[in-house]
Amino acid sequence: MKKVRLLAVVVCVMAVVNVALADTIRGINIDFVTIGNAGNTGDTRTGTDPWVNNPLANPYGCGAVSYDYRIGKYEVTNAQWNTFTTAAGVPTGNPSNAYDQSASYTGAQQPTNGISWYEAAQFCNYLTSGNKGLGAYQLGGNGSITVNRAAAVSAYGTIYVIPTEDEWYKAAYYKPDGSGYSLYANGTNTAPTAGVQSNYNRAIGAPWNITNGTQEQNGTFDMMGNVWEWNETLLYGSYRGIRGGSCSSDYEGYLRSSFRHYNYPDTEGSQLGFRVASVPEPASAAIMTLAGLLIALKRKQR
Repeated sequence: MKKVRLLAVVVCVMAVVNVALADTIRGINIDFVTIGNAGNTGDTRTGTDPWVNNPLANPYGCGAVSYDYRIGKYEVTNAQWNTFTTAAGVPTGNPSNAYDQSASYTGAQQPTNGISWYEAAQFCNYLTSGNKGLGAYQLGGNGSITVNRAAAVSAYGTIYVIPTEDEWYKAAYYKPDGSGYSLYANGTNTAPTAGVQSNYNRAIGAPWNITNGTQEQNGTFDMMGNVWEWNETLLYGSYRGIRGGSCSSDYEGYLRSSFRHYNYPDTEGSQLGFRVASVPEPASAAIMTLAGLLIALKRKQR
């Protein structure tokens, strides 16, 4: 009888986990892809960066991630951003110049743009908790930034975050069969065709709609071009990482795994957007929930 009861509880827990991790989050629909191969080694290749004097080029060991996670299949769109601001209000805070620019390209399915790191953090907090100020990111009144994913997971279970550089890099360049890294997110060392497979080199003169490109090796779109995407990682002084190039990138080298770029977190350029990551991955969350349940049941039976 105990086994039957336990099985029923396990099934119920699995159902609850699946509902909690659905892709409609506070009225915002987000498609995710799962990035597996937890514990993969980092990229040990070296190469030539288009900025010869860039001290942050060719990040040795980048892409190592010890856990499974999900990352947005697409960049966050204007429609998703507008749903957020309608529900939660337009992001505000200090420094004020991190919040004073509107999107230059306003199509509903174009990637949202003119987004500072601070604004992206508030979007992720809202997905996590329903409150712009609560989640993995605490933004101080003096412009300070505190990142605490562990505390957020403890408080909310599943959290939504700006991808770390390792998470972003792995999703773009790590081959899904686990055999290593490619130079481009298309899974090859050959540059994508501008305006067909990837939006760069001013091929169409603006970011295109998020579904217009070609699906990349891990199921994502536009990790090569369209808009630069924020990373959570603090790289150099106060700079936060950005990756992937944009529609105006005039050199395909900006799309390469070997090219690392960065910007102040208060920057709101017309070519700056982001995508969302989610941890823990649903199967991992289910396992952790079940493990906790089994421990509790075992204690109860003593």
